[in-house]
Amino acid sequence: VQLQASGGGLVQAGGYLRLSCAASARTYAMGWFRQAPGKEREFVAAISWTQGVMIYADSVKGRFSISRDTATNTLYLQMSSLKPEDTAVYYCAARGRGWGPRAEDYDYWGQGTQVTVSS
Repeated sequence: VQLQASGGGLVQAGGYLRLSCAASARTYAMGWFRQAPGKEREFVAAISWTQGVMIYADSVKGRFSISRDTATNTLYLQMSSLKPEDTAVYYCAARGRGWGPRAEDYDYWGQGTQVTVSS
């Protein structure tokens, strides 16, 4: 499965961005992770593809929204009320079974898209 993320950019604090991730095939679940300079990769949000059940990291609850288009196998992350601490490379990931927040359980990864939030 190939994943292609897009939509990153530079935005001011309080602004919004929408990330997209095009998948070459359907998988059981997909998620977004991010990695800031000098920090470990962290979970952002995930969604089960068929049921659409979502989970979020506490740090983004109420500000980010994950969704998917089952017709085009595209994953989205709508980000609003962005903060400088949201600055990171954002990665989309997919897994063939099960779902959850652990990066090590994801089988496929996209190349990442940079999100920079200025204060």
